[in-house]
Amino acid sequence: MYARLKSIAAALVTAGMTLASSQVAAEDYPTRPVKIIVPSSPGGTTDIAARLLANGLSQKLGQTFIVENKGGASGNIGITEAAQASPDGYTLLVTYSGYQVNNPSLFKTLTWDPVTSFAPVALALNAPHVILVNKDLPVSTLAEFVDYAKEKAGSVTYASSGPGSIQHIGAEQLSQLTGIKMVHVPYRGAAPALTDLIAGSVNLFITTPPSAVGHIQSGAVKALAVAAASRNRLIPDVPTTKEAGVPGLDLTAWFAMYAPAGTDQKIIDRLASEIQGIVESESFKVQAGKQGAYAEYLGPSELGDFTKSEMVRWGEIIRKAHISVD
Repeated sequence: MYARLKSIAAALVTAGMTLASSQVAAEDYPTRPVKIIVPSSPGGTTDIAARLLANGLSQKLGQTFIVENKGGASGNIGITEAAQASPDGYTLLVTYSGYQVNNPSLFKTLTWDPVTSFAPVALALNAPHVILVNKDLPVSTLAEFVDYAKEKAGSVTYASSGPGSIQHIGAEQLSQLTGIKMVHVPYRGAAPALTDLIAGSVNLFITTPPSAVGHIQSGAVKALAVAAASRNRLIPDVPTTKEAGVPGLDLTAWFAMYAPAGTDQKIIDRLASEIQGIVESESFKVQAGKQGAYAEYLGPSELGDFTKSEMVRWGEIIRKAHISVD
């Protein structure tokens, strides 16, 4: 009995020391460089968002925040690595909504879960999309396009940057809301899709405004609507989908930071507090605007609820369209 009590006492002491050590580590965080995994290639909005946050956090917390791009498999390579990392605050994930909340409905088997594998830290950016058509298509408004697509049922084409991409899902949502039938033409990225839209090889493409503004201004493509609640400052004359007669069509991508599940809440709260200051700074807003995006902060609790609601919303659209990439 004495030996057993001694063993229990030793275990309690060890547990207490571990807890105390963890609390000290959280209070002193960070004491060494922090890695931010981005599950996509350099240059895109996810990468830019991560680097803006990394720069701001490095300045505020006095340690280097290093961005590592781990693209591939629709984001699953980088997200899996982040999910399996030690929950000590020294590996973080900055990801894109199309991966974080869509992949669970697009892939039959995943080794990570958006809710149980991660602790939400903060949302930093959102980026609305614009609906474009080829300049020679005989339509000038979204309503006219819907009528045209119904008249030409089954022959109207739309491009995407690949199966399961937000362009793919968004065009299918447009079809669901309006009752039109279109043919999907997937590309390996947004750039070749936009090129073929300009050339007239496809009829419609949905993308973020920055890559399209010059082509809209030159008349190479027509912008029918911004798929968001408000107009985009880069193309202020283009109506929203609600103004254009298709309420409910919202294709706003968002970009947020998560930590591996089990990360100390004190570390998460400190990161979130610093990120709020970064996101609300004028310099961050200016840099976001150059990407056609908007600075928007949500804290850990709000981001957690938002992640769950977005999974439900997009999952329903994906299931109705029978989209799968497995």
